[in-house]
Amino acid sequence: MKRIVIGSMLGVLSGFFVGCACKSKSVGTAADSGANIPLEQAGPLKDVNFAFDSSKLDSRAMAIIRENADWLKANPNVKVEIEGHCDERGTNEYNMALGWRRAKACYSALINAGIDKNRLSTISYGEERPLDPRSNEEAWAKNRRCFFRVIK
Repeated sequence: MKRIVIGSMLGVLSGFFVGCACKSKSVGTAADSGANIPLEQAGPLKDVNFAFDSSKLDSRAMAIIRENADWLKANPNVKVEIEGHCDERGTNEYNMALGWRRAKACYSALINAGIDKNRLSTISYGEERPLDPRSNEEAWAKNRRCFFRVIK
């Protein structure tokens, strides 16, 4: 239980400091404004979710990649940072590497769909920025994802 509380506090604090350092990045949740919807979900591109301990893109993930690629083709001046995320299980080091593999899988799939690699970058946050801070199967499934941050 201590890990969850400490992790949640660190997530809030890191979100605060990131938000202070760069106002153009959306951090935190809409809960700050009374809603309970993460601000990350407000963008035009959809998240890709993964199975436990996997960076494999299944058929559902590939359909989302195609939709995201279509949007990127229609908006050729947009660049995207692909964020790899994990659930809290596993070591920090393992989750950073898994987040990196997930981001690279989406990066490669977008390139194969015709998106110029110069428009894409990747980063791994491992387990450090959970979409859902709870510690259960439902939350873990939400947290195993790649988020596509639009950079203008």
